[in-house]
Amino acid sequence: MMERKITRLPNIIIMVILLLFAFYSVEASAETQLPQNYGAKGALQDSSITLEEALTYAIQDEYLAQARYDTIIAKFGSIRPFTNIKAAEQRHISALLSLFEKYKIKVPEDNAKLYTKEPGSLKEAYQAGVEGEVDNIAMYNKLSSISGLPQDVKVVMKQLGDASQNHLAAFKRGLSQYQ
Repeated sequence: MMERKITRLPNIIIMVILLLFAFYSVEASAETQLPQNYGAKGALQDSSITLEEALTYAIQDEYLAQARYDTIIAKFGSIRPFTNIKAAEQRHISALLSLFEKYKIKVPEDNAKLYTKEPGSLKEAYQAGVEGEVDNIAMYNKLSSISGLPQDVKVVMKQLGDASQNHLAAFKRGLSQYQ
């Protein structure tokens, strides 16, 4: 009987290792696959956006930008413009949070770190910044023009889109040094 238990032990260990490997493989692949209904990408493909959806898309995109810059800063250090724009993204989040509170809408969980990928170089980091801000600006242009949204929400969306224009210019300047 003892011999039978000993021969089963390696099989159990192998199964546990395989399960752990499968779990971590799924975790790793989730980091790069952004859901289609998340942030700017979600807003840009949605044809009928409510107030709750508009605020959710906006804050998700701000969370995503903040997570992207956290990842870049962790890898390359506290370099500008990433540190400055990260601070600006926090102000954007604060502006959106006040609208969530005013309209008594539940704030979505910040799970954006699941969707960020560490860039291999500073050039890739700047390129990610450019792409993120282009989508962010397009999202805010769309959200600020939705006729059914309250005027104060439209104003905030317009202001955040305008601020993103400055972020885009900073990232383009950074990217230009690699062209």
